[in-house]
Amino acid sequence: MLEGVSFEIAGREVNSPLISIVVAVLNERNCINAFVTSVDEAISSAWGEDVAAAPRFEFIFVDDGSDDGTGEVIRELCRADLRVKLIQLSRNFGKEAAISAGLKAAAGDAVIPMDVDLQDPPDLLRPMIDQWIGGAQVVNARRIDRNSDTIFKRSTASAFYKIVNSVAEHPIARDVGDFRLLDRLAVDAVNQLDEHHRFNKGLFSWIGFRSETVEFARPSRSSGNSKWKPTKLLSLAIDGIVSSTTLPLRIWTIVGATISSLAFFYAGFLILNTLISGVDTPGYASLMVAVLFLGGLNLFSLGLLGEYVGRIAVQVRGRPLYIVADTEGF
Repeated sequence: MLEGVSFEIAGREVNSPLISIVVAVLNERNCINAFVTSVDEAISSAWGEDVAAAPRFEFIFVDDGSDDGTGEVIRELCRADLRVKLIQLSRNFGKEAAISAGLKAAAGDAVIPMDVDLQDPPDLLRPMIDQWIGGAQVVNARRIDRNSDTIFKRSTASAFYKIVNSVAEHPIARDVGDFRLLDRLAVDAVNQLDEHHRFNKGLFSWIGFRSETVEFARPSRSSGNSKWKPTKLLSLAIDGIVSSTTLPLRIWTIVGATISSLAFFYAGFLILNTLISGVDTPGYASLMVAVLFLGGLNLFSLGLLGEYVGRIAVQVRGRPLYIVADTEGF
């Protein structure tokens, strides 16, 4: 690679641009070396003899509490390859926190979060970087084919994007995961956000900046198994909705006000009816329906309030989003 080559990127001059690839891993020891090799092959294939146009790369692996020796594999790679760096968290904090740790540590002029299982194709790096050099500050990688996912995952993902984008104040890009390129300005903006219940897709959308999109068909995992259990996916979906908008609270304010108004007028009707026609024998069924209906609404609205209040409590505690136990290669 030629040193000192300058590019005009996102309105500023960048000398020998550095790309930080951030990879959050959990029990993926068998995937690490294959991932780095595949990325290197994609880089060589994409730029070939055009070394003057090729950026520099660094790999930042964030070990999110692995217990299968993933950290040791990455340490060995760090010693053999100076581009590779390791952040080892003290326990499992979740993928959103792990990616945040990688973004904080990344020194690149642009940062690309990727999955180690190669479902985020390294061949897409060149098109994303070309869009960035062309002036885009965020380059989204949108999946146009999710046949590698199960029917359940595809249907729930589709429902999730529809629900979130119908209520979110800042809609998120549909079928775009964490795989995207973020310019240094965008990364610095994300790093300023100190939310503890992280939903990175929503944060990437909220910060704005000029964005472009590249499309790809998502392949199957090269090895290993997904760490996303249905309960974790549900938790992430709730975080996504709650962190994106306060509309659910407003909806239940309107519903509560409407029901209260109807109840007030109905009470007035009952009083007038009793004064004019006398006391009717109360109906047990209608009474139970009213009590159960209003009770259910109260419990549901209290649960919704609890979701927001719980997040306020976590934020007020001020605990760090993650704890770094050790690093290597920095």
